[in-house]
Amino acid sequence: MTAAPSAQATARLLAVRRRVEHVDTDASGVVHFTRYPVWQESALLENLERLGVGLGVLASDGLDLVVVEATTRYRSPARYPEELILEPVVGYLGAARVRIDTMIRRSADGVELAVGSLSVALTDRVTGAPRALPPTLYTVLEETRTDVRR
Repeated sequence: MTAAPSAQATARLLAVRRRVEHVDTDASGVVHFTRYPVWQESALLENLERLGVGLGVLASDGLDLVVVEATTRYRSPARYPEELILEPVVGYLGAARVRIDTMIRRSADGVELAVGSLSVALTDRVTGAPRALPPTLYTVLEETRTDVRR
């Protein structure tokens, strides 16, 4: 990878806060189910950017980050205009894939609203062929993990 990671002092995935916007909801003010995976991806991308291995760095190395699987389990509805806390962790780290598990809580009372996972992989930007995680990205993710099953 072309950029050095900045994970040394903050080598972990940090929680991300999001306010539910009106556009996120259905007619009754409840967050639409499709928004949760979007928020999970945003939490991952914000952390990768902060750690120095974001989409721009990957693109400069000829790589694209692609979601290969997304799951969400809904526990309680989020509503407009609540503030949410997205707590991502590395759930699995392999040579070619990583799974980020994210818990979504309501900020006001800490109630768990949803849990989800995104499995992501890399592809070559030109050919679309799968690629292994570059050593720099792998190292940054390895440094952030807390309880990864191998």
